[in-house]
Amino acid sequence: MRSDQIKKGAVRAPNRCLLYSTGVSPKDLNKPFIGIASSFTDLVPGHVNMRDLERYIERGVAAGGGVPFIFGAPAVCDGIAMGHSGMHYSLGSREIIADLVETVANAHMLDGLVLLSNCDKVTPGMLMAAARLNIPSIVVTAGAMYTGMYEHKRRSMVRDTFEAVGQFQAGKIDETKLAELEIAACPGAGACQGMYTANTMACLTETLGMSLTGCAAALAVSAKKKRIAYESGIRAVELVKENIKPRDILTLDAFKNAIVMDMSLGGSTNTVLHLPAIANEAGITLSLDLFDKISKTTPQICCLEPAGDHYMEDLDNAGGVPAVMSAIKDKLVSSKTVNGTDVKEIAENSKILDEDVIRAKVPYKNEGGIAILKGNIAVCGAVVKQAAVSEKMKVFSGKARVFNSEDDAMKAILDKKIVSGDVVVIRYEGPAGGPGMREMLSPTSALTGMGLTDSVALLTDGRFSGGTRGPCIGHISPEAASGGAIAAINEGDIIEINIPERTLNVKLTDEQIKERLAKAVKPEPKVKTGYMARYAKLVQSADTGAILK
Repeated sequence: MRSDQIKKGAVRAPNRCLLYSTGVSPKDLNKPFIGIASSFTDLVPGHVNMRDLERYIERGVAAGGGVPFIFGAPAVCDGIAMGHSGMHYSLGSREIIADLVETVANAHMLDGLVLLSNCDKVTPGMLMAAARLNIPSIVVTAGAMYTGMYEHKRRSMVRDTFEAVGQFQAGKIDETKLAELEIAACPGAGACQGMYTANTMACLTETLGMSLTGCAAALAVSAKKKRIAYESGIRAVELVKENIKPRDILTLDAFKNAIVMDMSLGGSTNTVLHLPAIANEAGITLSLDLFDKISKTTPQICCLEPAGDHYMEDLDNAGGVPAVMSAIKDKLVSSKTVNGTDVKEIAENSKILDEDVIRAKVPYKNEGGIAILKGNIAVCGAVVKQAAVSEKMKVFSGKARVFNSEDDAMKAILDKKIVSGDVVVIRYEGPAGGPGMREMLSPTSALTGMGLTDSVALLTDGRFSGGTRGPCIGHISPEAASGGAIAAINEGDIIEINIPERTLNVKLTDEQIKERLAKAVKPEPKVKTGYMARYAKLVQSADTGAILK
């Protein structure tokens, strides 16, 4: 075992002495040491229930014949960090999490890992660590939140609080209703209720084969989730004994399966950042073109919030990820899982329990939920959640309204300076320029709440929450801070968007863009000290997954 390096031989007497001081028994030295990387925190709704799950994982590890050791990893709630300087840190936390798990696992020579995760950047960060370390690992995602209830209608965080800000600003609701909505929408622990980034990543983790069957859709406060946590602890020890490692599971075929699942679900655009970053740690390159190729041939068979009216609780009741797999089994390829079974086998043995939630026969859309656009604004690509764009806005032309930060754009929106026919351009918010590629849920939700979803578009070198809907195009690469063409756009320029044709252009010649870029004045860095200043110097373009080099 790897852990023999810290517990076997006379020379390791000091190491054993320290282990004994933690309560380890001499009998434990013959057992696998299993690290439980827990991202528990009282700050994040999706993580407040993890103390319970830690207990069940510990029980499982002990029942399986291993020794459990819990250690901590940070978590950022994107919803709480949204709309202010805190959002600079969200994407960057992914790399911190990967580095932290690597550090603890290697410093203590752990034999295997259970990665207890949930919200947006924690799951990809932990998967990156698993691929990098390549020691037996299993992921437990902590589950989605139940929907809230207000005025006899189910409610969720994004549609009923973020969009309510725009409704309030437009005079559609009063302050009393705003306060009632905000206290009702999130009734307890769990990740936000729709197919936003946390839940999309949970579904893709299960599809990749890195969590047990049924884990993704099992709700946060359910007994089902506790049982999965317990079984994951047992399975972690078995993975060590069977010497099954993440790179045995995280193959190119597994990533292709995950992209197929992503398109079928209408998942978050953030997966286009996270899957390439995880793949990179496994020595695999995922191109944006692959996402678009799969999208064009994969119907969207689920439509959860923000695009539709179903929630994760509905997906769980419909059979969860295995049920979706059964509907798309002809598009899946053989791939190993931590279960010890093949993805194709899981798909064959599963069935759909609600054909309105999972529409195998009559898809919601004929293409996948995400599209990759290219053009003179985005030579290396841009991303749009086409599943959440109305048909009338899939081809759109409008005047550019240009802002060098999210904050400036948000002020203009709330001051009602954005009107029908505008294209809001938010730049210098990319991975390096942001820094940290801030999510733009506040401005996009405000536009929706003000009734402008079907008359105003938004494009940015930043990114969007999984909860964004409407013609919102992000991840524009190259970003403005790297001299991308988005830096050449001026107020009033005509922007042309054609999602079916996958194009995004400004009505300028290549020579005009080149001349403007030569004269462009780059703003001062928004962050000049600390982690994010270092991050800005190392981070790569969004089309790479915003990896660090």
